[in-house]
Amino acid sequence: MDIVGIGTPCIDMISVLDKLPSPNKGSGVKDFSRQGGGVVATALAAAAQLGASVSYIGVTGTCVHGQAIREDFLYNSVDISHSVIDEGAYSHFAYVLSDLETEGRSIVYRKGSTRELNIEDIDRKFITSTNYLHLERCDEPSATAAKWMREASKKVVYDASSYSKEIEDFLPNIDVFIASEFYYDECFQSRGDYEENCMAIAAQGPGVVVFTLGEKGCVGYSKEDGYFEVEGCAVPVVDTVGAGDVFHGAFLFGLSKGMPIKDIAKFSCAVSAIKIGAIGGRAGIPSYNTTIKFMETGIIDRTETEERILYYQNKWLFGQP
Repeated sequence: MDIVGIGTPCIDMISVLDKLPSPNKGSGVKDFSRQGGGVVATALAAAAQLGASVSYIGVTGTCVHGQAIREDFLYNSVDISHSVIDEGAYSHFAYVLSDLETEGRSIVYRKGSTRELNIEDIDRKFITSTNYLHLERCDEPSATAAKWMREASKKVVYDASSYSKEIEDFLPNIDVFIASEFYYDECFQSRGDYEENCMAIAAQGPGVVVFTLGEKGCVGYSKEDGYFEVEGCAVPVVDTVGAGDVFHGAFLFGLSKGMPIKDIAKFSCAVSAIKIGAIGGRAGIPSYNTTIKFMETGIIDRTETEERILYYQNKWLFGQP
């Protein structure tokens, strides 16, 4: 395996609307889909679709959503042989409303009854047999796996969606730190500039620091290559759900293939831009060849995306591909 990830999987039930309705009003649905979700989960689906070999470790229930989560991993070529099925429990799920008016999304979620992953669920030999560990939490299993990887001279990649002191304290355990603009805004609160602040994070441990900035692209710092900025790709937006997670998956793929860091950032912005042309976090994930063609010509070949959208719609509506 190139990459192993530890996280909390869920199912996303996504609706695309022109605008969110006001209280006591309604709004028609332009598009809909049910797809696997979760920060690390979707990142690994993206890395696998691009061509990396990946494995996911998490807990799912025996409910209909748990079954759908597992089927979606297999559809996206994500190994789940080291994941846990919690008998009699139900998995996390969310209703996601993406509105074209703001190009944002509103999420209503239900926490499942599945138990937490524990240290006994993770296998040191398997985890350290991979080159990259992708994390979304700082809990005991994640911290233990990170310690194992660093002792084995392997790399730890972290997805920081929002700021917390816990994540800040975890920075010495991280090799590649990729955070959202929301983390950046809360952490620095307009103090300093991008370069100064990326270097401040790097000084606490990570060799690579990247902040994703939505349509503006990303900024980052590598201890080997210094500071860099990458512009975003101007493309029509259908749905931004999972765009950041897919960026992380593309970044993991680039790391696994030994690409230079700034080139990985450009590649990841392109993959994320293609994704937002389709509903949900998974259907719009492109292949490697589709991404390279887009970067070279500006043309997005939607053949694969259309096939994936149809798969997810049929799976939800009729229970079959």
